[in-house]
Amino acid sequence: MSQATTKATRHRVLIVDDEESMRLLLARILVNGLKVEVTLAGTCEQALRLAGNYAYDAILLDLLMPGIGGFEVLRDIRRASPNIATPVVIVSVLADQATKDRCMRAGANAYLVKPVERNALVATVRAQMASRSAPKTRGK
Repeated sequence: MSQATTKATRHRVLIVDDEESMRLLLARILVNGLKVEVTLAGTCEQALRLAGNYAYDAILLDLLMPGIGGFEVLRDIRRASPNIATPVVIVSVLADQATKDRCMRAGANAYLVKPVERNALVATVRAQMASRSAPKTRGK
């Protein structure tokens, strides 16, 4: 499955959620809507291992997970990994403003509440990946 001869490479997205059905749903939406490659992680430890070894174009992260939990995964990704600047989209059942604010302070780029609407997910991930790959310009 080598695509070395093509100029454009597919974006890669890491989906982190302890519920397999949610991982598969999010993956299906993104593969169909954005034609991205997805990597799935079902535990916090697996997510950190993957994020520590590969730079993704976006990461979808659930907060309420067994083990260290999503907040700590977010902090660790932002602290030291190839994904320090990768857009992280929180996808959680927690809908309160305090949790959203806490995530944004910890380095999240966007926050979606489950059940997530297909078009909102695709639009959010597309916008986050575009903002990351957009050239940075500064006036002098």
